[in-house]
Amino acid sequence: MNGTVYKSTGSWYTVKAEDGAFYECRIKGKFRTQNIKSTNPIAVGDHVTFSLENIGDETVGVISEIGERKNYIIRKSVKLSKQTHIIAANLDQVFLLITLNNPTTFTSFIDRFLVTAEAYDIPVVLLFNKMDVYDTDEVAEVKYLMDLYRKIGYPCVELAAKEGKNVDLVKDLMKDKTSMFSGHSGVGKSTLVNALEPGLRLKTAEISEQHLQGQHTTTFAEMYDLSFGARIIDTPGIKGFGIVDMEPDEIGDYFPEFFELKSQCKFNNCLHMDEPKCAIKQALENDQIAWSRYRSYVQMITGEEENYRTDNYRER
Repeated sequence: MNGTVYKSTGSWYTVKAEDGAFYECRIKGKFRTQNIKSTNPIAVGDHVTFSLENIGDETVGVISEIGERKNYIIRKSVKLSKQTHIIAANLDQVFLLITLNNPTTFTSFIDRFLVTAEAYDIPVVLLFNKMDVYDTDEVAEVKYLMDLYRKIGYPCVELAAKEGKNVDLVKDLMKDKTSMFSGHSGVGKSTLVNALEPGLRLKTAEISEQHLQGQHTTTFAEMYDLSFGARIIDTPGIKGFGIVDMEPDEIGDYFPEFFELKSQCKFNNCLHMDEPKCAIKQALENDQIAWSRYRSYVQMITGEEENYRTDNYRER
């Protein structure tokens, strides 16, 4: 039998078969996925082959094979640097929810997320949530950030999930696609899911409780079929987003505005740090590239982890 993984608890997997029935499954033996040593060999969104076995009075599925992934999004734990976690697989797009405060989403986090999505060819839409509670200065800050990321090529949406603002716009973007919601705990992922599909309230409340427990490396995503012809993968809140298996000379290629200019650098192997006649550094001085983006790039190149207390949205 073939199916798609909808939920993972680490040892058990809820799989939706091609006939629409759901089965609780385990994995057969040990898996290694594409040579990636991850905390979870199978991720939500994976296409799997499984068979049914009778164990006592119960019928359970046993997963024997994972299908080839179209893509996946993976992160390195900030605290457990040797561990990686595949958040979800086979995505059509990702929505990253961003808030200015309660909690603060720093640009270093946004940029690390975008770099990983670029590396695995996953389109990202940036949702700037809680617009209904910001003052004039905060609204101006959001406008600045939206302008910054739109110029790079990322779609941006102002959102007030609790009030329903632009929820229908998000719904339209989701139709006929498998989408993932991600972001820090408290940015409003569950609130948005509830606004999109009120009938899921109990399930998303349970996920919210998991968020509050702070189990960022041990909780798992869950996928839902929505009534308007979409599938959503809701993920636990993420504190940090460490990039995985990227060499310093390739990181700049996942910054679209850097990649566009790199051929103008004097040296083919320019890292855009201290090299002479660097087109990226020149663009930076000419305000063609945002300083916050360059700071994020330098952090990644030098292996520095995100600095949540001192990062600022823009040069002040």
